Amino acid sequence: MQVILGTKIGMTQIIGDDGIVTPVTILQAGPATVTQIKTVDTDGYNAVQVGYGQGKNLSKSVTGHAKKANTSHQPKIIKEFRIKEIPEDLKIGDQITVETFNLGDKVSVTGISKGKGFAGTVKRWKFKEARNTHGSQDIRGTGSIGSMYPQKVFKGKRMPGRMGADQVTVKNLTVAYIDKEHHLLGLKGAVPGPKKGLIIIEGKE
Repeated sequence: MQVILGTKIGMTQIIGDDGIVTPVTILQAGPATVTQIKTVDTDGYNAVQVGYGQGKNLSKSVTGHAKKANTSHQPKIIKEFRIKEIPEDLKIGDQITVETFNLGDKVSVTGISKGKGFAGTVKRWKFKEARNTHGSQDIRGTGSIGSMYPQKVFKGKRMPGRMGADQVTVKNLTVAYIDKEHHLLGLKGAVPGPKKGLIIIEGKE
């Protein structure tokens, strides 16, 4: 099962034997512990629940749930992934590491993008600025947001507001680097989110 949780370390570049420089994002991926397995017979769908990180001050319900996996630590984050079929050799307490991936594999990564705070329409939606001539003092303003009829602003109108801090998924990134000893995974290209942000890596079935 090619699903693992990790945190973003940062970007660097690697030089191949042919001299080509490849930009990669390094992730601290796993190890993740299987904390629960759901099946169609018991839960109505197939899913695998995994825990990642070192948690503290967890609630009794989460602590008791994690004890079933016989782990030496309490996971900081628990995520559930739906899959078509449960692998026969998968059981509660198993460790998922970067060894499940191979160089050249295509993966999808999901993370929370960097928050930009409150932003205007020029920054948020790439609006053009108005003419900076004839005494104009509002070149970055929103402009008209409606018409004479109907007398309302339509839903979905692009206006100033909170920018960033959204869940973003990037597909078809290539695994370019694997360090099994230190649980590091290098993906070609950029990965959404800030450093130390949680990243979900899913391989293609």
